[in-house]
Amino acid sequence: MSAAANWSYTAKATFWAFMGRDDWTNANTYGSPVVIDCDYSAESVRMTDAKGVEFTTRQIIYTERADIKQGDFILIGESADASPITAGAFEVRAITRDADTFDRVADDYKLLT
Repeated sequence: MSAAANWSYTAKATFWAFMGRDDWTNANTYGSPVVIDCDYSAESVRMTDAKGVEFTTRQIIYTERADIKQGDFILIGESADASPITAGAFEVRAITRDADTFDRVADDYKLLT
């Protein structure tokens, strides 16, 4: 973790990776909950996702985790709930990547829900 991230990413969030659709039930399946370090803001900004669909953000989460992708679910705070839906998590709709300007250790990511 970079020095800037160590200083600024003091909050916790939980994310569930989207694993695919169950062939029998046609329901989405998700990985186990993973708690990450982050920072966040509640902003309402009009954005466009990777498919070109326009949406309005609910939350913006800042993290160094590079393995979170569009379609995963994320919740501010810690949760052990196996289902992101019952936990109240939001879908990650878009991701932007910014450079680690000071340390060049790990890039920073903005997760837009």
